[in-house]
Amino acid sequence: MIDHNSRIDSALFGYLPSGDLREQALIDSMRYSLEAGGKRVRPRLVLEFCELCGGDIEAALPFACAVEMIHTYSLIHDDLPCMDDDDLRRGKPSNHRVFGEDTALLAGDALLTLAFEVISRDETAELAGDRACRLAAKTLSHYAGAVGMVGGQVIDLQNEGQRAPIEVLREMDFKKTANLIMAACELGCIAAGADEEKRRAAASYGEAIGIAFQIEDDILDVTSSDEELGKPVGSDGENEKSTYVSLLGVDECRRLVRELTDDAKNALSSFEGDTASLSDFAEALANRKK
Repeated sequence: MIDHNSRIDSALFGYLPSGDLREQALIDSMRYSLEAGGKRVRPRLVLEFCELCGGDIEAALPFACAVEMIHTYSLIHDDLPCMDDDDLRRGKPSNHRVFGEDTALLAGDALLTLAFEVISRDETAELAGDRACRLAAKTLSHYAGAVGMVGGQVIDLQNEGQRAPIEVLREMDFKKTANLIMAACELGCIAAGADEEKRRAAASYGEAIGIAFQIEDDILDVTSSDEELGKPVGSDGENEKSTYVSLLGVDECRRLVRELTDDAKNALSSFEGDTASLSDFAEALANRKK
């Protein structure tokens, strides 16, 4: 997949408020977590699916930034003491360790709010069209909301300290992890004006790599190191969380990652264009080391 990270970063930081602001500590906190970077998986998928459907990636760029803002807010909140209470994120101290729990909480809130401001701006509508902006806001809010990513986090919290069955774990990971990746894939199609069939195929791809991504995370949590992963390993076991590894073992988890990666690649058959980069990307996620 083409590395659009520099273009994404330029647009992303351009959306942050600037000037002589009394709220500068909040803006600094938002920027701190956005700058941590990561792999930019979700915004890159927005742009990739837009290109695959014959669209202009400039029209998809605001949607890509909105998805990354929501992903970043979720990571800030995940690390808070009331959630996972993690000290590291992407190899750096967690936001609340640098700016305090109160400012970190508000930085997450501000990024969530800014995401929908970006989608609804006049400039975005001029690039993507009013209908695409409305559909993007509806799609993203559904996948990120109470029956999507946030709902998955609630299921996660409810099952701490107990052996949740595999079907609960699958629903949790579908909502908490896969839903935002599915949103990214669909938003790329929406920016390009693609039909419903292509949106469904893109969502299927996103679901498969999203679940595979989470299973691989569980594998890395027991096979990697803090330095390699950029965050504390073994935290799932310390928090007594059910994971795919704890329920199925590493070997079966690796088999599932392979199966899901193949499912993702098969979903790409609905597209007429060159899907090699997305196929390679699914493979890269399945074989990642951090």
